[in-house]
Amino acid sequence: MPPIDFAKVKKLAEDYKPAMTRFLRDMIRLPSESCHEGAVVERIVEEMEKVGFDMVTIDPMGNVAGYIGTGKRLIAMDAHIDTVGVGNRDNWRFDPYEGFEDDEIVIGRGASDQEGGMASMVYAGKIIKEMGLEGDYTLVVVGTVQEEDCDGLCWQYIIRELGLRPEFVVSTEPTDGGIYRGQRGRMEIKVKVSGISAHGSAPERGDNAIFKMGRILGALERLNDRLKSDAFLGKGSLTVSEIFFTSPSRCAVADSCTVSVDRRLTAGEDCELALRQIKNLPAVKAANAEVTLYSYDRPSYTGLVYPTDSYFPSWVLPEEHVVTRSAVETYKSLFKEQPRVDKWTFSTNGVSIMGMFHIPCIGFGPGKESEAHAADEKTWKADLVRCAAFYAALPLTYLEKSKSEE
Repeated sequence: MPPIDFAKVKKLAEDYKPAMTRFLRDMIRLPSESCHEGAVVERIVEEMEKVGFDMVTIDPMGNVAGYIGTGKRLIAMDAHIDTVGVGNRDNWRFDPYEGFEDDEIVIGRGASDQEGGMASMVYAGKIIKEMGLEGDYTLVVVGTVQEEDCDGLCWQYIIRELGLRPEFVVSTEPTDGGIYRGQRGRMEIKVKVSGISAHGSAPERGDNAIFKMGRILGALERLNDRLKSDAFLGKGSLTVSEIFFTSPSRCAVADSCTVSVDRRLTAGEDCELALRQIKNLPAVKAANAEVTLYSYDRPSYTGLVYPTDSYFPSWVLPEEHVVTRSAVETYKSLFKEQPRVDKWTFSTNGVSIMGMFHIPCIGFGPGKESEAHAADEKTWKADLVRCAAFYAALPLTYLEKSKSEE
């Protein structure tokens, strides 16, 4: 296998910057909130076919996959192509679905989170074909749906139902130029308290569920302060994100109160531990509160329903793993500097890929975490170029490194 001409890879990626930018802006112009991704999937199919992917498919959930090569070693790259909504449009200076472009940036919903990753992956495929960088591997470039609603659900479906199990996966979530090898997990927990209604003029006749929940809220806040920490992933955390109640009227004692808890899991924490910590709180026991895990069963844009519990495990790829070292070597060969190796603050599809199925996952993607879900979300054209070059060069670098260590 001839050595990779890294300078040529970089030059082609730079040459394709205008095409990547046009493709990204086309995707941004097609609103694609979770469960409404159909139009952007069709646009991705069109671009993959145009640049020369060997095969392009859409699975029953609606995920799009483009294939390059027919080698026996399967490598995957992933971008979720759904977005969150735009929120209050008054906070946007630019139309979120038209945005703004200059020589350096592109603005619009999905620019960093994370349709930019899809643009770079597709043109990495073009570079691989043009330079003959195929080897004894098959590359599958996946555009996944419903991640913003339920991270990792798409890969649960892809692995369990389609039997697609790559040697490793590159997540193209934004990494601000770094190589990321882990993230905290998360859970969506429901805490429900029941009470007894009575007329508001005589509250002693009832049992106020909101008052009972109030004591639980204080206990949850204190629990957050004593959750464990990890040297790499950081501290586990929880916050109350929603509150609901029922009451016959404003002149009555509330007869139920429910809160949603966003629990972030550091290394060594899991679903059973997190639920048990809340169930064992004295205020929860005194209120006889129900503590349960939320589930997700919203139909995809194709109508497919694939239910799952709202538990998304933490994961860490060791720094000495061959995938991590291959990513670092690819970066150094292309950019002549040592990369920053770090972690995400937010959650990604890695919760399924590695957290559930133990398939190595590494992250490198255009844009910044801080742009995710923000008004005037933007990404940088230079990031698109660097990522396209990285994705094109990584598979052969990995094959060479893994072969030398067999």
